[in-house]
Amino acid sequence: MTTANTAPALELAPTPGQTIGPFYGYALPFDKDNELVNQARPGAVRLHGVVTDGNGTVIPDALLEIWQADEHGNVVAKDGSLVRDGYTFTGWGRTAVDNVGHYTFTTLNPGATEEGKAPFIMLTVFARGLLNRLFTRIYLPEDTAALANDPLLASLDEAGRKTLVATREADGSLRFDVSLQGENETVFLSYPRES
Repeated sequence: MTTANTAPALELAPTPGQTIGPFYGYALPFDKDNELVNQARPGAVRLHGVVTDGNGTVIPDALLEIWQADEHGNVVAKDGSLVRDGYTFTGWGRTAVDNVGHYTFTTLNPGATEEGKAPFIMLTVFARGLLNRLFTRIYLPEDTAALANDPLLASLDEAGRKTLVATREADGSLRFDVSLQGENETVFLSYPRES
């Protein structure tokens, strides 16, 4: 004989977002994940930096993703972001930092998506202790007029603006350090949920 369960129904709360690991570490890395273009490609540039916490201590287990336009400012909409065939630029990459918090991408300098707009790379940070990922932008340092007219940068004080503009190194590389908290905390963005 079967009896109905008369216990009151439990209301379950959604679980919080998960940190990056070690839950699915086997599935996150893939071959050439940080190589959006081959380093031998004309126009290839190295984007690199260090991820630190509020005390300036390196974070050895962060995971970073970038999204960007190509060198002409086109937002690429191609399938196969996980497939690095050496020819197709998909505008997306992912990499884990090394044991001293350093990351490297091989990519292109993005072009402006609109005339007069400052070109930038979107950066997403996943790290221990973060229940939700963090979003920021990496602006190129060269076009000072476009940087001065950028609405996001214009809304920030000088110290905040500096945390979003990369440094161009002598070899052409872009240096962009990420500080999750503290005096030089990188400005992070929030996006309202669509209803």
